[in-house]
Amino acid sequence: MFFVDSHCHLNFPDFKGKEAEIVNNAKQAGIERFLTACTRLPEVPELIELTRRFSEVFASVGIHPEYATEQGSDTVSVKDICALTNDPKIVAIGEAGLDYHYGTAESRQAQIDLFRIHLKAAKATKLPIIIHTREAEDDTIALLEEEASSDLTGVLHCFSSEKRLAEKGFELGFYLSASGIITFKSAQALRDIFSKVPLDRLLVETDSPYLAPVPYRGRKNEPAYMIKTAEMLALLKSVSMDELQKQTTENFFTLFSKAQTR
Repeated sequence: MFFVDSHCHLNFPDFKGKEAEIVNNAKQAGIERFLTACTRLPEVPELIELTRRFSEVFASVGIHPEYATEQGSDTVSVKDICALTNDPKIVAIGEAGLDYHYGTAESRQAQIDLFRIHLKAAKATKLPIIIHTREAEDDTIALLEEEASSDLTGVLHCFSSEKRLAEKGFELGFYLSASGIITFKSAQALRDIFSKVPLDRLLVETDSPYLAPVPYRGRKNEPAYMIKTAEMLALLKSVSMDELQKQTTENFFTLFSKAQTR
């Protein structure tokens, strides 16, 4: 068995020309599969190229809320997103969602409109959606309830929100993904939430090149460092690393079922 980094950004400039080294470092640490998440649609060709170079890598299609005013609902449709999912290594929609940490009221509406498009595309393709949400619990919950369907599932990635959003996610069949944030000294409330997450709803990620876990905090994150996040999760769940590895990898392939055929 092996671990899966369920959310990273291998195409970012931080890793340019070092992709093989980054993948090899991770494999030496026991992380052997990777989902590199799309943040803007123009990235899709380079993401697909990465999946061709590395059989271990899968990708998604979507627009991060940070770019909602750049690629909003006035220029992107459900059909546009669905059309980009035909490649066999595209296994998810996203990342998509709401981020109210920065921005204006106008940008918030653009984010809501674009998030709704992603949710509808996820239902149309029956692919899981990767949700980014920060300081937007009320609107995230409202949109998930509005679009709830047996065809809608996904993950609340890099989860660092309130318990009520986690509970809503579980109610709707979503998974929670832990990042290096759970190792931060200031993250006890988040650790308390993850200590209660059912093992069969749990994923692990880096969100690299961001959010390196302790003891690598302050460095550029990479998938190999995910092992420290996994060690914290195993401690919180009172399970062995082998059990955590087996369950979270099984969870990944259950959620991202299109990856099972590769």
